[in-house]
Amino acid sequence: QVEYVESGGDLVQPGGSLRLSCVVRGFTMGYYAVFWFRQAPGKEREGVSCMGRNDNRTYYDDSIKGRFVISRDNAKNMMYLTMNNLKPEDTGRYFCSAGSRCYDRVGFGPWGQGTQVTVSS
Repeated sequence: QVEYVESGGDLVQPGGSLRLSCVVRGFTMGYYAVFWFRQAPGKEREGVSCMGRNDNRTYYDDSIKGRFVISRDNAKNMMYLTMNNLKPEDTGRYFCSAGSRCYDRVGFGPWGQGTQVTVSS
């Protein structure tokens, strides 16, 4: 049974940092690309980052490029999103997922609960 469990979100001030974690259950994550999605208040969920399954090539939305870093630990079946220099517009609920390839921009399995990131002074 596919399951994603996100954690690490918090209320932080602008300029702060967070590290989000995601535990993947039900399949071997190493065979798949991994994604982070964000749903900002009043907006649809959108992909913000992806890491490929084979070459670990990474992709970032322009809004987070240079500030966020996606990583994975296949041995632990976990992925991470390190967030630096956070801005109020980064506020939202963050979700992880896995899929065949970054190009598709879509994962499989049910969404987890997500983890809330709020950037505010």
